[in-house]
Amino acid sequence: MADLSNFDPNSVGNPNNNIFGLPFTEQDARLVILPIPWEVTVSYNAGTSRAPDHVFTASLQVDLFDPEYTDAWKQGFFMRNPDKKILMKSDYLRKEAELYINFIAQGESVASNKFMTKTLKEINEGSLFLNEWVYQQTSELLKKGKLVALLGGDHSTPFGFFKAMGDSYPEFGILQIDAHCDLRDAYEGFNFSHASIMFNALKHIPAIKKLVQVGIRDYCEEELDVINNSEGRIKTFFDRDIKHRQYEGESWKQIVDDIVNHLPQHVFISFDIDGLDPKLCPHTGTPVQGGFEAEQIFYLLKKVYDAGKKIIGFDLNEVGVSHNEWDENVGARVLYKLCNLLTASNTQHG
Repeated sequence: MADLSNFDPNSVGNPNNNIFGLPFTEQDARLVILPIPWEVTVSYNAGTSRAPDHVFTASLQVDLFDPEYTDAWKQGFFMRNPDKKILMKSDYLRKEAELYINFIAQGESVASNKFMTKTLKEINEGSLFLNEWVYQQTSELLKKGKLVALLGGDHSTPFGFFKAMGDSYPEFGILQIDAHCDLRDAYEGFNFSHASIMFNALKHIPAIKKLVQVGIRDYCEEELDVINNSEGRIKTFFDRDIKHRQYEGESWKQIVDDIVNHLPQHVFISFDIDGLDPKLCPHTGTPVQGGFEAEQIFYLLKKVYDAGKKIIGFDLNEVGVSHNEWDENVGARVLYKLCNLLTASNTQHG
């Protein structure tokens, strides 16, 4: 265990220490954050593959005192260095994907173009490689008894983590905070697109018994059909419906109680930062007007915790990289809240 006798939690974050300026090694830490510098299939703005480094820097400005989960940090949080080979592979395939996306945007036929057919095959193979890599990394950490969190990157990154969770838990649910459903089947031809993460998770991982989506406000008819035909496996709280309920007099507490009641006992949090109001994350990959204040989501998460649900892991994705570090600053604070929640939940529930 790390020696905290000379560590001052009230002082400025030490850049020579790890995430949030904490003096833990991976061995000491109860919670390990796995950064995934990957954004191959993003369909609008790029930059999220560099987010983990920027969030790390911004994290040094986060005060450690959290009145909701006091001293959770003392159990140890540690973030690994982003894997340079994964980043290089992402950069290469991202350039290929941009060419491909521009090609199909012109209405051209991929099947009749050998170069584009090869490009699509390469990208899909790259996504399979990434899924397996994430699965192996998270599985190893879970077998060591670590709590595990994933920091992206785009929202395609946690598929392997979901799969690893399915090995540990025969049944669990996902609480998805997002502006998008991510229920498209092979969006733009990419089998494991960031826009297909939940479609793929439900298709390939039977342990996921329930998907509860909150904040959705940008989706297609095909995704609505997936929800309506899911036989209750997917429950979506659309942003518009939430707003209408509030306009007609319901409190956020009443709506949150409704959300929490749809969650099973074991809950994985999949947090796409674009679920928040884009004033908080203007450089995220696909910003959409509407969404939440961070405190609204923190209140929701606290109510999940208070209800006795066990948080088993989380991912945080789509944090943008900005010239003034605003997105990264918000991302670091969301990350810290999630780390405290995951640690506290597993202290409370064992």
